Amino acid sequence: MAGLAAAFGSGAMTNNIGDLQNAEVILITGSNTTENHPVISTYIKRAVKFRGTKLIVVDPRGIKMTKFATKWLRQNLGTDIAWINGMMHVIIKEGLWDKKFVETRTEGFEELKKIVEKYTPEYVEKITGISRQDLIEAARMYAKAKSAAIVYTMGITQHITGTDNVKSLANLALLCGNLGIEGGGVNPLRGQNNVQGACDMGGLPNVYSGYQVVTNPDIRSKMAKAWGVANLPDKVGLKVTEMIPKALEKSIRALYIIGENPVLSDADIGHVRKAIESLDFLVVQDIFLTETAELADVVLPAAAFAEKEGTFTNTERRVSRVRKAIDPPGEAKADGDIIMELSYRMGYEMKYSSIEELYEEIRQVTPSYKGITYKELEKEGKFWPCPEVGHPGTPILHTEKFPIGKGKFHAIEFLPPAEQVDDQYPMWLTTGRILYQYHTGTMTRKVDGINKLAPECFIEMSPEDAEELGLKDGDLAEVESRRGKVKARVKVSDVARKGTIFMPFHFKEAPANLLTNPVFDPIAGIPEYKVCAVKVAKVA
Repeated sequence: MAGLAAAFGSGAMTNNIGDLQNAEVILITGSNTTENHPVISTYIKRAVKFRGTKLIVVDPRGIKMTKFATKWLRQNLGTDIAWINGMMHVIIKEGLWDKKFVETRTEGFEELKKIVEKYTPEYVEKITGISRQDLIEAARMYAKAKSAAIVYTMGITQHITGTDNVKSLANLALLCGNLGIEGGGVNPLRGQNNVQGACDMGGLPNVYSGYQVVTNPDIRSKMAKAWGVANLPDKVGLKVTEMIPKALEKSIRALYIIGENPVLSDADIGHVRKAIESLDFLVVQDIFLTETAELADVVLPAAAFAEKEGTFTNTERRVSRVRKAIDPPGEAKADGDIIMELSYRMGYEMKYSSIEELYEEIRQVTPSYKGITYKELEKEGKFWPCPEVGHPGTPILHTEKFPIGKGKFHAIEFLPPAEQVDDQYPMWLTTGRILYQYHTGTMTRKVDGINKLAPECFIEMSPEDAEELGLKDGDLAEVESRRGKVKARVKVSDVARKGTIFMPFHFKEAPANLLTNPVFDPIAGIPEYKVCAVKVAKVA
């Protein structure tokens, strides 16, 4: 995965948000863009309406973006590798791939070609439910465009094959030469305002800042010198989804959770709560008393974004200044101040006279940030990588070469979801977000106006399913999986496809993640939030 991360922006957009308007074709998959990224969706809608951009949407739900689509492919849950391989099959068979790009800038094409050979439109239709003709037309549309951008989010990543799903999209972009050009790219949209920045700063178990791997002795030596210590550990840490099971096994006895609410956001939260309650010691650092913080032995009140100085790095790799507008309430402190004080009390003094001094250290140890000075962020943000002062930044990655040399094709076979429907659990459940609430509702559910617009959880289902189950809009129904039961109001909608229900996960009164399956992508460790088997019944 290190090679893939280096080649495709470490989870960041390879292009930038404004550049979406330069695309001749945009392919959106696994992204309810209008509800989850409403600002970015306006760029896409403007491109379609005013610039003649063709839009391909691949989504099992009839989301609002399908109304703008030139072509909508409605796939079965968890079948993304199959339809992507199917598109590549058509593109190769019809000779539509970018031969010059593939020959000069990639490797592994023959292995890919061999794998996708069996993914004929007929074969893919049996797996995905996408008609052979729709698949062929979408493949031609993408391949014939002078520039085509791929946009995706967690509908692609939150599967046991999440990493392979991303690699498959990268395969498609490589095949058609859609990397390193205006209006192209593979563009994951990050879920929160500084997720990218947190990852850039080493908020991952296997890297320091700038995705410098902890197993490299030269990098460890550089970081140790900067921090004034003799040596640093060479072992890769644990992913979040590895920590929770280890807490239940008693091999982890304490957790320090910052800005996360796993008691509502993790899969199979009944299991998560048991694991957290089994800890000897839990510290939670957050801006509100979340459901997780209520279980903590110690709560450290943190400052919100408008109550501190620093920088955020957004989904397009743009580093921007954050300025303090108001003082934090009560005893709340900025996250950095809390961590520095804890470090001091544990015997290591982190001493910075200002945020600018701290940022200067970031620049010195992080090659991709080296050329972005704190002072020049006064006026506007700047895109990493920016290797030296005076460099203009990099709005589009990989224009001449990839960091790993040649872009690598990955020959990937389709693997079905971990859980299948059966007589006992005959329906599919998929989960996600809605426009008016956010994540576990920690912030949004404290706003009266928002709560009037989206007051409670719902079970979105097709009119056909509602009729078969004897349910009407507004009825109270119970959804049950192999892990738990949840009650919520029925929302009968044409957005849903027959056999599949959708539930948002924002509401603690009806926590959808009590139902979801805690099986993980073996590389990224992401749970399969997007597909599990359930049954639905009316509540008397």
